[in-house]
Amino acid sequence: MTSLSPSPTAPLSPGRLRLVILAMSLGAFAIGTTEFASMGLLPQIAESLDVGIPQAGMLITLYALGVVIGAPLVTIAAVKLPRAKLLVLLIALIGVGNLLSALATDFTVLASARFVAGLPHGAFFGVASLVAARLSPAGRRARSVSLVMLGLTIATMLGVPASTALGQSIGWRWAYVIVVVIAAASTLAIWRLVPEPPSTGADGVSGSIRGELRALRRVQVWFALGIGSIGFGGMFAVYSYIGEIVPGVMGLGESAVPIALFVFGVGMTAGNILAGRLADRSVYGTIFLGLLGMALSLTVFALVAHQAIAAMVLLLAIAVTSQLMGPSLQLFLLDASPDAPSLAAALHHSALNIGNSLGAALGAGVLAAGWGLLAPAWTGVVLAVLGLGIASWSYLVHRRQQVRADVLAAEAAEVPAAC
Repeated sequence: MTSLSPSPTAPLSPGRLRLVILAMSLGAFAIGTTEFASMGLLPQIAESLDVGIPQAGMLITLYALGVVIGAPLVTIAAVKLPRAKLLVLLIALIGVGNLLSALATDFTVLASARFVAGLPHGAFFGVASLVAARLSPAGRRARSVSLVMLGLTIATMLGVPASTALGQSIGWRWAYVIVVVIAAASTLAIWRLVPEPPSTGADGVSGSIRGELRALRRVQVWFALGIGSIGFGGMFAVYSYIGEIVPGVMGLGESAVPIALFVFGVGMTAGNILAGRLADRSVYGTIFLGLLGMALSLTVFALVAHQAIAAMVLLLAIAVTSQLMGPSLQLFLLDASPDAPSLAAALHHSALNIGNSLGAALGAGVLAAGWGLLAPAWTGVVLAVLGLGIASWSYLVHRRQQVRADVLAAEAAEVPAAC
């Protein structure tokens, strides 16, 4: 796979690079908080706006739809903007979307606001990952990308429980107000700290719409999106129904659900950090490890879920292994389309949200069929195995392309010698 080269100019000092990544990670924290906090506040939102829980659940679907649609459209529309300025604009738009959510007077306005809030999500992560990779020295690109993503996983561990508790105690609108404050802080930090990454004119940083669309011609880009959409769905098949599995299978009370969510958040954070270190050594190896580990963890979880302590340990393992794929797939996409990385990187988050919807939908289907509360875990196993199959197919194609390139290079080297 072609490698996206690091910045050709003098690299940032380690201290300055850490501040740059922290500024972008703060934006990721805001996004992670707003993405998941709505799930815990659905009863309060439904009661306040006089709608049923199923209708209120559309808020989550509309946000995910905004991510899926917005990632490619926003990236293409803003292809001429400098990357650092685009980051400021995207995180500011996320703040605006959440401000509209907090001020919504009825369900229709809130639904529209949630869709708007989701539009910049994928583009922000795609551009932030590209900026982090290009400003980092060789051998640390995946680690820098994982640190940007760390804000998202820490949000699941701290931001979501805190904003949910705040929303339950003084009103759901305040959860969105908190996100507005965090997004504003990130906007200021990115504006002051993040420099424009160097552009060679062939990396898509200052390219064209046609140039970015070249990413869609590459088979490895589609392989990566398939892995994200299907393989990553295995985790969401279980995560979406922890509220039912904890009391109904593990035998714990509903008060233990936040504990299970916290454990999952800890695992996601640890997995994200580990992924950054492993992917700098081998992107494919880390993807394989994540998918295989997730399939095995889900299998064992389905077998021992009735034992509460063992089940908690397995939830931690599922979270860790699932997050091995996040930074790995992001770097995979950047390398698979080096001349159009912005769109490829943004599509990564469209794929993950498709995986979110797919895992949750299939989990709902097997529950509705009466197959029991552990059926989503077995569904997750199937999705993880399918993702492993796609990754294996991708690797075989990659090896075949690499062998062909080596043969052509050898033939080209022989021609001058023969002359």
